Amino acid sequence: MSLNYPLSIKGVVFHERRVLLLLNERDEWDLPGGRPDPGEDHRAALIREVREETGLAVEVGALVDEHLFEVLPQRFVHIVAYACKLAAEGTIALSHEHQEAAWFEVSALGERVAGRVLPAGYLGAIRQAACQPLSP
Repeated sequence: MSLNYPLSIKGVVFHERRVLLLLNERDEWDLPGGRPDPGEDHRAALIREVREETGLAVEVGALVDEHLFEVLPQRFVHIVAYACKLAAEGTIALSHEHQEAAWFEVSALGERVAGRVLPAGYLGAIRQAACQPLSP
């Protein structure tokens, strides 16, 4: 996969057999995560990003997916997704980056969830993560 695209590390966060989705400014479901700082380990970046976006602490498990995501026409981001689980129960404290957060049963997910788009790459990552052990 080309390194010419911006990198975004995403977490497929599970709790009680449900996965966390965040609603972004494009009115699409998103996985928590973001760009690593220069030299920052992917797992450390993901732990930091999930805490910043949701206030939740996670344990990062297996790498489950890598794909290019066309965020806007002709604007791509290199997505690297890891299976995660909550490190401790907590209340979601949503950052300014997202409008909503919700937990969904994996079996209920499709191209549209609660009337909004769930990008195909994220759906694939969620399905892959659902089959993986979650321990780091």
